[in-house]
Amino acid sequence: MGETITISRDVDASAEAVWKVLSDGWLYPLWVVGAARMRDVDDHWPAVGAQLHHSVGNWPLLLDDSTEVLELDPGRMIRLKARGWPAGAAEVVVEIESIGSASRVHIREDAIEGPGMLVPKPLRQLTIAPRNREALRRLALLAENR
Repeated sequence: MGETITISRDVDASAEAVWKVLSDGWLYPLWVVGAARMRDVDDHWPAVGAQLHHSVGNWPLLLDDSTEVLELDPGRMIRLKARGWPAGAAEVVVEIESIGSASRVHIREDAIEGPGMLVPKPLRQLTIAPRNREALRRLALLAENR
């Protein structure tokens, strides 16, 4: 079936600083590649079941969608269901580990619903990995400059 690729990045910021970026839903389009704008953030974000209401794409071709927290280990891990119709939905897991005063962040993602599932997993992963590498670069910049 193929393996889900994990992208990792060392960040010159504490795990707490990285978590602060992840737990601020309004920052989502600043680090998630493809997210264009935030429309709303549930008051209880990032609790399990909370959603971010965002748009994907480029103006004027924006699609309104949402991302939901499926699992949470505050400060260490968040598992999300990111919807992006018409492509479907993906499961995204972001994990943070402390390395002294710095941190290492890992992200993995794969399609779980919709037409994206028709693409063979090795090919999906080849397109997902570069996007996640850029997402971690953006996340690091936000955490390092807070």
